[in-house]
Amino acid sequence: MIDLYLWTTPNGYKPLLFLEEAELPHKLVPVNIGKGEQFEPAFLKIAPNNRIPALVDRAPKEGTKPISIFESGAILLYLADKTGRFLPSDLAGRNDALQWLFWQMGGLGPMAGQNHHFSAYAPEKIPYAIERYVRETARLYGVLNKRLADRAFVAGDYSIADMASYPWIVSHESQGQNLDNFPHLKRWFQTIAERPATIRAYENARALNSAPAMTEEARKILFGQSTVPA
Repeated sequence: MIDLYLWTTPNGYKPLLFLEEAELPHKLVPVNIGKGEQFEPAFLKIAPNNRIPALVDRAPKEGTKPISIFESGAILLYLADKTGRFLPSDLAGRNDALQWLFWQMGGLGPMAGQNHHFSAYAPEKIPYAIERYVRETARLYGVLNKRLADRAFVAGDYSIADMASYPWIVSHESQGQNLDNFPHLKRWFQTIAERPATIRAYENARALNSAPAMTEEARKILFGQSTVPA
C-alpha cells in the first residue's frame, strides 16, 4: 500500500496521476495546507520542507522497511523505477524524459507558481511582477508547444514528463494563457484530460477539498511563514 499525502495543487496531482495510471493500491492522506497541516510534526518527518506531496511506500520493491519520499519529481521517478512504467528503459529515452521532468520542476512549475501568486494572491498588485511572470509562463508554454509539434507526448510515449507538466497547464486561464495560441500544446492537453486515469485522479482529489477558495487565514499561513511554527 502507498500513502500519498497531498492537497489540491498542481504538484499534489502529479503523483496521483501516476498511481491512477498504474492502478497501484494507494490511500490519499489530505494535508490541508490552508490550515497549516503541513507543519504538523508527523508530516514533517516525511516532508521536512513542509510541502506537499509526500509519499510513504509500505511495500517497497526490495521488501525493506517503508520508504518515505518528498518532492513531486522524486516521487514520480521513484514510482517509475518501482513499477518499470512511464519511463523509457533505454538510456537515451530515459534521459529524454528526465530532462523534461526537470524542465518542469525548475521552470514551468516555479514560473507558473509565481504567476499565480502575483496575479491572484499577492496583497498588492505589482504590474511589473504580474507581467514578468505571465510573459515567462507564455515563453515556457511556447517551448512545450514546439516540443509537441511532431510527437504525441513530451518524450515519446506517455510518461512522467507528461504527468509533471499537465497539472500546471490545467490553470492556464488564471495564468493569463490562451491555449488557442499553442495548438500542439492544446491537443496534448485535451488528450491527457480525457484519459480515464486523469479523470479519476481529479475527481478523487477534489473530493478531499470542499472549500478550494483562498481565505485570509489560509493566505497568512501559506505566504506569511518564514520558519516552521514552534
